[in-house]
Amino acid sequence: MEFETLSIHGGHLENHAAVPIVPPLVLSSTFERGADGVLPGGFLYGRTGNPNRESIEQLLAKLESGAAALAFASGSAAMFAVFHALRPGDHVIAPDDAYHGTMALLRNVFSRWGLTCSFVDLTKPEAFRAALRPETRLVWIESPSNPLLKITDIQEISRIAHEAGVLVGVDSTFATPVLQNPLLLGADVVMHSATKYLGGHSDLISGCLVFKETDETFAHARQYQTLGGAVPSPFDCWLLARGLQTLSLRVAAQMKNAQAVAEYLEGHPAVEKVHYPGLWSHPGHALASKQMRGFGAMMSLQIKNGEAATAKVLSKVALCRRATSLGGTETLIEHRALVEGPDTTTPRNLIRLSVGIEHVADIIADLEQALSV
Repeated sequence: MEFETLSIHGGHLENHAAVPIVPPLVLSSTFERGADGVLPGGFLYGRTGNPNRESIEQLLAKLESGAAALAFASGSAAMFAVFHALRPGDHVIAPDDAYHGTMALLRNVFSRWGLTCSFVDLTKPEAFRAALRPETRLVWIESPSNPLLKITDIQEISRIAHEAGVLVGVDSTFATPVLQNPLLLGADVVMHSATKYLGGHSDLISGCLVFKETDETFAHARQYQTLGGAVPSPFDCWLLARGLQTLSLRVAAQMKNAQAVAEYLEGHPAVEKVHYPGLWSHPGHALASKQMRGFGAMMSLQIKNGEAATAKVLSKVALCRRATSLGGTETLIEHRALVEGPDTTTPRNLIRLSVGIEHVADIIADLEQALSV
């Protein structure tokens, strides 16, 4: 072969017998057909399928006890796929303390699509029942919620919803499949921002949906994933597969640290309130104990003396990193209302804390010096 040809084809391994322990990264955007027109591996084009993506979709379905999973370019894209499966005129019920991005999608994007939405306190099943309309097609649950860590009875809400013919979706990002499996509690689809705990190292952006059945909603979400091109890169899929290997170990370590941090903060004179379901004082503690296999590593705290005092605490942290996101190995701290903007309903004195896997004594020491007058 000449140089130009050799530089393209000379690196191909022929009849290689090695079996790598670490799954290979398949970066190709397209796949070759056989002479008969058949695709030997079943893959046509990177937007419609990729070995790395197929691998994590199969794994995620197993972790959530679902029939099938779809991986997306972000958690927001995964949510978009569910809402997009609805029709103009349909009604959605969502939590009154939902993730700010969820509210923005429903209010700013899908209102133009013709969807209507009611934001209610889903910790009260009677409030959910009262919000149901003939045109209600979806209830979207967050449990634990972001950022107030409210706990919703997924089983009871699912029961009421299904009696009314309403689809149930659950954002279970804070809980992870380690601590909670919404599909086993009656939900139809579960969403994760895989950027967070599933990836676990703050180095990828991805999201996923896991479905109880491969029904019409699944088919529409799959079509949106493919035709809309809302797919994660092969490298992000490879990183996610790596992160999932240590998910249970990381969550266990983070949760142990979080319990100690929450108990410390609850007794601190500068702290007005701690939102963490592992505390006996949390209104959802009993339900979380029943519904989950642990309380997670996310919490929020409200600082006494208002927003100025809250900003001062954030300015003094040294170990805790001031950043938006959660679920990584490092402890992240954030003034949530400041990030969400002027239309937020989050208390102005609220700090969201994602507890990492550092030594808990170091985390507490950093918070102690930051909270000191």
